[in-house]
Amino acid sequence: MGSLSKSAMDRETVHEEMERTRATFHQLLDHATEADLRRPTDGTRWTNEQMLFHMLFGYILIRPLLVLLRALGRLPRGAGRIFAGLLNAATGPFDVVNYLGPLGGAKVLGRRRMGRVFDRVIADLHHRLDAERESDLALSMHYPTRWDPFFRDVMTIADLYRYPTEHFDFHRRQLALTARR
Repeated sequence: MGSLSKSAMDRETVHEEMERTRATFHQLLDHATEADLRRPTDGTRWTNEQMLFHMLFGYILIRPLLVLLRALGRLPRGAGRIFAGLLNAATGPFDVVNYLGPLGGAKVLGRRRMGRVFDRVIADLHHRLDAERESDLALSMHYPTRWDPFFRDVMTIADLYRYPTEHFDFHRRQLALTARR
């Protein structure tokens, strides 16, 4: 490994993290009973099924966030700071949408389709990460830190690829599934 650059090692770590979460997601879906899926999570207003959708959505969200970062990350830093400030000011409406999304998303996708969507999203993120130029991984912009505890004031494209796994691991601990206990 000594000949690999730091970014190359980071890419491999991100690939491994995504595969770990993909396998974990399928294990959770495969071992959960219908009663498990309807059970409330620990510390949220969602059911386990809704939380699983929310965990999937953390990965789905990366594609539009990458587009946004590529556009705004090339603007002067002050423009990104203003944009992040506006988004922080809209935290209330964001929280409502963030809560309601999994209520409908879990119903629409259901257990089996969530697994297939997770696989497609992870495959796409693997492909995108492999195609990233080293210089683009360092592109950064300000983020609305009030929207998510894992958003930092300034995030790079490399940070965005790591974000959904942090989000996944955090919410994984809130699931109240029999198979987990």
